[in-house]
Amino acid sequence: MTISMYQASVPVITRSLTNLRTLLEKAVAHAEANKIDPVVLLNVRLFPDMFPLVRQVQIATDMAKGGASRLAGAEVPKYEDNEASFAELIARINKIIALLETFKPAQINGSEDRDITVPMRDRSLSFKGLPYLFDYVLPNIYFHVTTTYAILRHNGVVLGKGDFLGKTD
Repeated sequence: MTISMYQASVPVITRSLTNLRTLLEKAVAHAEANKIDPVVLLNVRLFPDMFPLVRQVQIATDMAKGGASRLAGAEVPKYEDNEASFAELIARINKIIALLETFKPAQINGSEDRDITVPMRDRSLSFKGLPYLFDYVLPNIYFHVTTTYAILRHNGVVLGKGDFLGKTD
């Protein structure tokens, strides 16, 4: 059995974002139940030199939209990074999931050898499609979703491994 680039990207990324949304929804419920100002949780960091929760979510979603778009040979949508509430972060996740749902397998399949360029602040990164997905996009998404999980768990939100992994069929 072989797996296509579409199967390895869009459904996997969508699942991670769906699980990320669940983490944030549980954070909202935790904040309400414990009378915690949600802004406190949005700005928590695991360590002073790390990004706060809000930025972790923004980066995870940026990786998702950029990854799928570049693999499909489409323009990467640009979104402001101005979310200041859990509702806005959840709306951002929903917007990215809706974007992912627009991609068809034919757009992404065969992108294993597509030249991918990722502009950075001071340079560009160059990849072929397959290593771009497996060595850059997916690890980055997992890292930032995991960091969001860790920030929330460290701050008392009741989460478990199943919340990170999501429902299995």
